[in-house]
Formats: sequence, structure tokens, C-alpha cells
Amino acid sequence: MAHYIELTPVDLLVAIGLIVIAASISIVLKLGLTRSLSIASARCMLQLGAMGLILKKIFQINTPLLVLGWLLIMLVFAGREAVRRSKTRYRWINLDTLLTMTVSSIVAGGIVTQMVIKIHPWYDPQYLIPIFGMVFGNSLNGICLCLDRLTEYVRSRGREIELMLTFGATRAEAIRNGARQAVRTGMIPIINNMTVAGIVSLPGMMTGQIVAGASPMQAVSYQIVIMFMIAAANAIGSMSIATLAGRRLVSSHGLNLPGQ
Repeated sequence: MAHYIELTPVDLLVAIGLIVIAASISIVLKLGLTRSLSIASARCMLQLGAMGLILKKIFQINTPLLVLGWLLIMLVFAGREAVRRSKTRYRWINLDTLLTMTVSSIVAGGIVTQMVIKIHPWYDPQYLIPIFGMVFGNSLNGICLCLDRLTEYVRSRGREIELMLTFGATRAEAIRNGARQAVRTGMIPIINNMTVAGIVSLPGMMTGQIVAGASPMQAVSYQIVIMFMIAAANAIGSMSIATLAGRRLVSSHGLNLPGQ
């Protein structure tokens, strides 16, 4: 019979030794990553510890207003992180990323939680928060990659785009190839993850469920649903941000690149 093994504070201290190993390698090879590793490790422990305490309270209270409020906070922070990671800045970028993540998460996460898993009640935080958290985390990576690729295209093909506009092309026509490349770039990570899932790596949710005692086939089923959800969210997010950013960066009169 499968059973769940609880971790103690001593176990966590032993796990910290793994970060010490990584930091030691950085010191020996003079990689200059020791400070970054230390800060990232401390933030990871603090943020996850705080999240554990918050989720414990949310699970106890279990009201739709509180669950949706926490999801909104997660969404805002995810949008800000997407902007922070992007090399590009333009006016209304925060609004564009927030709208993009809202649409992609509602469509992909909503279908999974309400139509596939059919959670009851519909706001059950045990399922809603972790699933939407995975959508937010993966969508922001796709959005960043898509934004950077699109901006790079507009900068490198600026004269070509302006020439097309001069000859009567619409904004959508002038930037179409760049938008396609950007959406493709945003989707590459999830495609790579799906390609090696199960053979090279066991994805996080599947591993967590197996460790928690779920049957391997149920864990596999959940992981398939999650991977497909992330793929849909990345596709929707990349397409949406490419469309919105394209309209900001290219007008009917020319380019609106930052600094120009």
C-alpha cells in the first residue's frame, strides 16, 4: 500500500546541502554565481514557505471570493514578472501582458478545471490554485520569448516593414512573418517538454502525485491533461501578445519602437 512520507526540518537542512554543492562548484570554477544562487535559494525558501502558510489558510476558509482574490494576485505578479524578464519595453506593455495572461489562463485553465477534472465546488482551491499557477508560470515564459523575438524582428526588418506599409500593406500584413516567428518561438519550450516527457524526464505534477501515493496511471493521466493545457495556454498567450505588441510597435505610419 502506497504511503506518504512526511519531511522534517532536518530533512530540509540536508537538502540545503545540495545548494551548497552547487555553490561550491561555482566557487571552484569561478563562475560568479555563488551570490545569485544564495539569493535565489533564500527567496525560494521564503516564498514557498509563505505560500504554504497562505494556502493552508485559504484551504481552511475555502470561499470563492478568497480563492479568486488570490488567483488575481498571482496573475498580477505573473504579468509583472513577464514584463521584467522581457528585454523590450513599450507603452502599455503591462496592460498587454495582463490581458494576454488573463485570456490564456481563463480559456486553458477553465476548460481543465471545469470540463475535464470537473472540480466541485468550482472554486476548490486544492485544484484551482495549483492548476492556474502552472498556467501562469508557463505562460509568462512563452510571452517573454514571443515578445523578444517579435521586437528583434521589427528592429532588424524595420526598413522592410516600412516599405510594405508605404506600398499599401496593412499592419497585420507587414508584420505577419515576424508574428509567426514570435509565436513559434514562444511555443518551442512546451513542445520540447512534451517531446521528452516520460522518456527523458518525469514532469513535476506526475512525480508529485506518485510520491503522494496516487496510482502511476492516474498520475500519467493528470500530467497529460496538464501538458496539453500548458500547450494551449502558450499558444493562446503567444498569439495574443504578438497581436497586441505588433499593433503597438507598428502603426500605419511606421514603427513605434522604444527609443525611436
